[in-house]
Amino acid sequence: MSDQNTALEGEIILRTLAMPKDTNTSGDIFGGWVMSQMDIAGGIIAGERAQGRVATVAVNAMKFIQPVKVGDVLCIYGRVGRVGTTSMSIELEAWVKRDRLGERHKVTEGIFVFVALDDDGQPVAVEKG
Repeated sequence: MSDQNTALEGEIILRTLAMPKDTNTSGDIFGGWVMSQMDIAGGIIAGERAQGRVATVAVNAMKFIQPVKVGDVLCIYGRVGRVGTTSMSIELEAWVKRDRLGERHKVTEGIFVFVALDDDGQPVAVEKG
């Protein structure tokens, strides 16, 4: 994972705008919404790496650093970490641009684990390399 000033050495996978409907009772964006956006981004990366269907099986080392506010642009960066026989660890970071145009801040990071699946939903080997 990167420090607070530099984005993960990976590509931007997903950008979306935090909206009022996604807030918690404190008026901040609900952490579950942020986590779901990260899961979507991780699934894109894992599916490309596996060249097929994948499923999330674990979320490791999740860390919420700062709240996301309504009007922030949430940017999810990611890269493939460890690749096992059927699973992949996807390293993800969520950054925001405050009020759509402002400063960038890292808000969340985590490692999501996905398993490659065949058409019947059974684990299938992920090619090395």
